[in-house]
Amino acid sequence: MDEYTKPILEKSALIIIDIQNDFTIPNATAEIKGTINVIPKIKDLVALYRKLKRPIYHIIRIYNKDASNVDLCRKKMILEGKEIAIPNTPGAQIVEEVLPQTDINIDFELLLKNETQKIGHHEWIIYKSRWGAFYNTKLNEHLQNNNINTLVFCGCNFPNCPRTSMYEASERDYKIIFLKDATSQVYEKGLQELSNIGVKIMDTKEFIVLHNQY
Repeated sequence: MDEYTKPILEKSALIIIDIQNDFTIPNATAEIKGTINVIPKIKDLVALYRKLKRPIYHIIRIYNKDASNVDLCRKKMILEGKEIAIPNTPGAQIVEEVLPQTDINIDFELLLKNETQKIGHHEWIIYKSRWGAFYNTKLNEHLQNNNINTLVFCGCNFPNCPRTSMYEASERDYKIIFLKDATSQVYEKGLQELSNIGVKIMDTKEFIVLHNQY
């Protein structure tokens, strides 16, 4: 890894993608297999970032019942009554274990206005309406305001939202770390493709050890 892609940990933020009940809890309406198994790793990561007082961003999906903000490929399903991450439902809430405290509720009205919701001293929720965390969001502006140049990704369903978000981050010249064991649905070819664009692939334990040695 050269000087241009080498992560700078003291200027890093943790990006957690779509860790919501509807995608995580076994037998939930839109369960992504394996997501429940990465929650302990994500808990370790948020604990580390809170201890170090570094930024954490929970990036989430919200689907209006009228499908007005839904991807074309899922619009028919939502219009026919499938309920996935519907505002003000338990399924749309972030999994409690990764939150700074258990009584935090998502302000769906605020987020749907493309605003950020602060839930901790260095912790926010951001709503994305498509696969990528940068698409029509204020994430990039927020990162720049916090002097962040390195992004650490984990979360739900690697082929879709985490992968797209990392490509978007690469387009914006962020240094990128991907935590493969803290993300569901990871596959080998995708990891090789990320390596090809300068993403550093790590597991959670290795990443935490790296922080302790930094």
